[in-house]
Amino acid sequence: MFLNRRLRTLSASVVAVATSVTVGVIAAPAAQAAGIGTLDINPKTGTDESGIDFSTSGACPETASYVIVSVKGSGFPAEGQNVVGNAPIETYNTTAAGGMLIPLSSTMRDYANIAGFSVLEGEYDFTVTCRTAFNGTSLGDFTGAIWFTSNTAYQANDPDVKTDTSTSLAVSPSRATEQGDAVSLTATVTPAADGTVQFRDGGTALGSPVPVTGGSATLSTTNLTAGSHSLTAEFTPSSTSYNSSVSTAVGHTVNAAAARPTTTALAVSPADSSEQFSPVTLGATVTPAGAAGSVKFTDTVDGKTTTLGTVAVDGGQAKLTTSSLAPGDHAFTASFVPQNDAVWTASDSGNIPYRVGAFEGVTASEDITTTVEAGALVISVADPHVTLPSPVLDADGELLTTAGEISPVTLTDTRAGNPGWTVSGQVTDFSDGATHAINGQNLGWAPNVIDHVSGQSVTAGDQVDPAAGVAPGDAGTAGLKSSHTLGKGTGLGTSHLGADLSLNVPTSTVAGTYTAKLTLTAI
Repeated sequence: MFLNRRLRTLSASVVAVATSVTVGVIAAPAAQAAGIGTLDINPKTGTDESGIDFSTSGACPETASYVIVSVKGSGFPAEGQNVVGNAPIETYNTTAAGGMLIPLSSTMRDYANIAGFSVLEGEYDFTVTCRTAFNGTSLGDFTGAIWFTSNTAYQANDPDVKTDTSTSLAVSPSRATEQGDAVSLTATVTPAADGTVQFRDGGTALGSPVPVTGGSATLSTTNLTAGSHSLTAEFTPSSTSYNSSVSTAVGHTVNAAAARPTTTALAVSPADSSEQFSPVTLGATVTPAGAAGSVKFTDTVDGKTTTLGTVAVDGGQAKLTTSSLAPGDHAFTASFVPQNDAVWTASDSGNIPYRVGAFEGVTASEDITTTVEAGALVISVADPHVTLPSPVLDADGELLTTAGEISPVTLTDTRAGNPGWTVSGQVTDFSDGATHAINGQNLGWAPNVIDHVSGQSVTAGDQVDPAAGVAPGDAGTAGLKSSHTLGKGTGLGTSHLGADLSLNVPTSTVAGTYTAKLTLTAI
């Protein structure tokens, strides 16, 4: 693009320019003047196929109207090879410093190919020569160089010479701050080399190294403790071409801040009340949300206060869930305990009244059926019902009797806290579904423990004798007409309980099938 532009501009120099385009070589200026400035080469690092721009440190002399750019180095002619043909100065843009911005029209690989070699190595010196259109004498030269560290990669500084750097540190605000305030540390690295800056407070690192961008690195911290600080910035270059540097220490004073007030609110879920063994969640909200510390949850029952637990505050929130509250009236409190009482004040929610109701237990039931046949009593039922044999006349001829056993009762207890349990049973009157009945007092049992897990302690209830054939209308509470214990135990796991049944039936009982309900309650 640039060669074409130059061809249009240099119509009077067609022969010379055509030679440059076709062959790629124009003789270097016949004589070179003393240097008048330097070249800034960009990019600072690149490859053999990178585009390269030159910025001269100043303008050509007033008598110059054209420039030629030449290169010397391994592979190129000793007198140098032109890489920019004779071009008017006005072709190029002017930099902020008043110099010229001159782009190469091709890559170093292209120029090497034109010169007939393939290996780019070592130092290559560039000269921008200011001259008149047809005068080969230099009116002033700008010079610069790049170094190929491999056949394909270059850098704009001598790899054998390290460049010194300097690092300065600015602290904002420059005045004294209070503990917890944000303090910004900004390091400026000159020249603007790539690398990282480690900020330090005395010998202690402040955070991780910060990458340098455009010659600058910044760290903001709120962790400076109260007292005097000596802050520095240590620059570590990522390239071996630069030396590291450390800034002059900057003093900074942090004053102890007055403790900031907090408030603590408590919410309980479910609200107001719950049943024993149900989960209850206590949620505390601490304001401001940034207050660091923990919340202690307490429970007061009958004037005695116990700690339910202590939970760290996260974003102003702390939560605790418990299922071990005893039945009765409770008063919950959430108290904020600051991590640093010089920064935050303590606060509490006040008492939140709460009621825990007694556990009401669970129930199960079984139907007990017997069939009284003509001239005898008969009981029969199908599983899951309990079927007793038909009653028969006893030896004294006074009662009809039958016996059997209940279906085994399985009890599993997995409640936390091992509260223990009791299973009891109570029976209704037997009925034939019409108007005839057998009084429930006439049913008795002899409980037994079938089995239980090794971690349990289980005992059977006492034997309950049946009444001696009391009439249906009798209002007594003998036998299983009132509630009696089948078994009780402690420990978690599964137990199996049984009982031998005995039933006395009055001889006056009308033939038929009679059914009663035995209700078993576990609590």
